[in-house]
Amino acid sequence: MVRLAPEYRQNFDAINRITIGAPNPGGSGVVPIPLSDVAKVRLVSGASFIYRENQERYIPIKFSVRGRDLGGAVLDAQQRITRQIQLPPGYRLEWVGEFGEFQDAIQRLMVIVPISILLIGILLYSNFASLTDTLLAASVIPMALIGGIFSLFLTGTAFSVSAAIGFVALFGIAAMDGIIVISFFNRMIGEGLARSEALLRTCEIQMRPVLMTCVAACVGLLPAAFSTGIGSQVQKPLALVVVGGMLLAPASFCWCCRC
Repeated sequence: MVRLAPEYRQNFDAINRITIGAPNPGGSGVVPIPLSDVAKVRLVSGASFIYRENQERYIPIKFSVRGRDLGGAVLDAQQRITRQIQLPPGYRLEWVGEFGEFQDAIQRLMVIVPISILLIGILLYSNFASLTDTLLAASVIPMALIGGIFSLFLTGTAFSVSAAIGFVALFGIAAMDGIIVISFFNRMIGEGLARSEALLRTCEIQMRPVLMTCVAACVGLLPAAFSTGIGSQVQKPLALVVVGGMLLAPASFCWCCRC
C-alpha cells in the first residue's frame, strides 16, 4: 500500500498532474503522461475503511443465528442469494467464520468416524477371535445410534460437530456393553452349559452391570443435556446423543433376554 506525499494530494489539480509511465507510441521506451489522460479524479462517497486480503479488497458482512441451526440458516441464505442477487463481474462471495469451521470439521469427521468404527471392530475381533461374536457385540451399536438420533429429533436439536463426537463416544460405550455380555456368555459355554441355559444365565447376571453402565453415563451427562446457559450449544448436543443412546441401547439386551 502506497500513499502519495502531501504535495501531490493537496487538491484535484495536483492529483491530475501526477505523471505515470506509458508505452511510447512512436517506439520503444516509456513516456510520462499526466494521470488526467487515463483517469477521472472526482470526490465521491465511499467506505470509511477499505479492507484488503491477498491483495484484494473485500467487504465483511457479519450476522448471527438464533433459534435455528447454523448450517440450515447459511444454506437458506445461500439459496436466496443465488435466486435474488446477481453479482457484478469481478465480485465473489465466500462464506467463512463458524460456518467455514463447521464445514472443515465435518470433512474431518467423515474420515475420523469410519476409522473409529473400524478400530472398534478390530478391537472386538482381537478380543473374541470370532467374527460371529464380533458382530453380536457390535449389534447394540445400531440401537444406540437410533436412540441418539431420536433424542436429537425430540428436542429439536440440529446435528452438529458436538453431536457427531457424541455418536463416536456412544459407539464405544455400546461396544463395551456388548463385550460384557458376550464374554460372560462364552464363559458359560466354556463351563459346559447349554446355549439356551447360558443365555438365560447371562441375562440374569449381566443385566445389572449393563444397566449400571448406561445409567452412570446418563446421570453424568443429564445436567449438560438440559443446560441452557452460556456454552450449552456446545455441550448439549453431545450430552443428548449419549443420554438418548444409553437409554435405548439396553433395549436390544432386554429383547435378547426375553427371547
